[in-house]
Amino acid sequence: MIWNEQLETLERAALDALQSERLAALVAYVYGRVPFYQRQFDKHNIAPSDIKDVRDLSRLPFTVKSDLRDNYPFDLFAVPMREVLRVHASSGTTGKPTVVGYTKDDLHTWAEVVARCFALSGAVPGDMFQNAYGYGLFTGGLGMHYGAELMGLTTIPVSGGNTARQMLLLQDFQTDIMACTPSYALTLADALVAEGVDVAQLKVRAFILGAEPWSDAMRTEIEAVLHADAVNIYGLSEIIGPGVSNECVEAKDGLHIMEDHFLPEIIDPQTGDVLPEGAVGELVLTTLTKQALPLIRYRTGDLCSLNYASCICGRTHVRMSGVLGRVDDMLVIRGVNVFPSQIEAALIGLDALSPHYQLIVTREDRLDAIEVRPEVTEAFFARIDALDTDAAAVALTTHVKHVLREALGLSTTVTLLAPGEAPRSQGGKIKRVEDRRSI
Repeated sequence: MIWNEQLETLERAALDALQSERLAALVAYVYGRVPFYQRQFDKHNIAPSDIKDVRDLSRLPFTVKSDLRDNYPFDLFAVPMREVLRVHASSGTTGKPTVVGYTKDDLHTWAEVVARCFALSGAVPGDMFQNAYGYGLFTGGLGMHYGAELMGLTTIPVSGGNTARQMLLLQDFQTDIMACTPSYALTLADALVAEGVDVAQLKVRAFILGAEPWSDAMRTEIEAVLHADAVNIYGLSEIIGPGVSNECVEAKDGLHIMEDHFLPEIIDPQTGDVLPEGAVGELVLTTLTKQALPLIRYRTGDLCSLNYASCICGRTHVRMSGVLGRVDDMLVIRGVNVFPSQIEAALIGLDALSPHYQLIVTREDRLDAIEVRPEVTEAFFARIDALDTDAAAVALTTHVKHVLREALGLSTTVTLLAPGEAPRSQGGKIKRVEDRRSI
């Protein structure tokens, strides 16, 4: 089924006209309501009346993640706080989160686009939906929840983790659709097999997987073991959360972007020039209908390409490839955004550690893991008796783990390095991160 056939199957000319109308209204809206955008437009000598259709989009300046940080927490909001019904937040590079807000209409839009994602994934009203995305400030859990309820799914808000409970619900509640990260789907598959569950007898027919990069090889394995379709969902909190785009179960060949709400571009990350269809570059999104936190030409940092060819599912909205990588150095660990600079900021305040460190990213038991290898100082050894070295190292390791947990919101492995063991720059860029994952 197509959830909103009228809008999801618009001819390109009609879709362009709708986008042009909404873009012109958006520019006037933010110019009158958001001082940041008024300053940006004035700086580039742009008047709202200059932007009449989608072909004028490239004249507008980009918005980047640091703009949200610089206007923390609510200065980019275009409505008074009394009209903001919900806020979410994601981790940032400085310890303060990136804050996003939603009006009543924004929440309805969010539920609408997520309902479309469910339909794209093969869900129908009345299905039993098991939501294994985390609830809280992270947009995944609640974003999927309200889209499921709008479609008319019976929603199980189990949240993330607790594999034994997830398996119990899959079997006893006869789940039809489940949402989680792709790495957790593999963990669940392993656990089901280990417990001797006859997976072929489960009712679940589709897994909606997102929040971290994954490959067709992972899809093949997930589908083979779980006897269900595995479809890709994409979103980011700055734009709305989950629901920006989703694969259709018919083709599984690119993610349909909800173009009536989100206007996509692909740019050269270095020059900012708009690239043609099919070229790989940085995804840039403009929110055409957001009220609380409208964003113009937001640079997502995600690398992908766009495909405007017709799709066998009948939808006309452009498809983006799966995310091929990141422009910056952000790591995605179990659905949590982690920046090396966050780790560095957490470690630099500990006087027992030097400024040098190394990060090792691996995949253990189907889940991504990060090992932090900070280097201790000579002064650390000078302060302790030789007989107490081991005890002091254990205590320091425990303390560093706690500090990182507070800073990142996830658990890490910590291995202390002796003075001089961490990598140093040899005149070029230092490589602090070693990513040993192969997806």
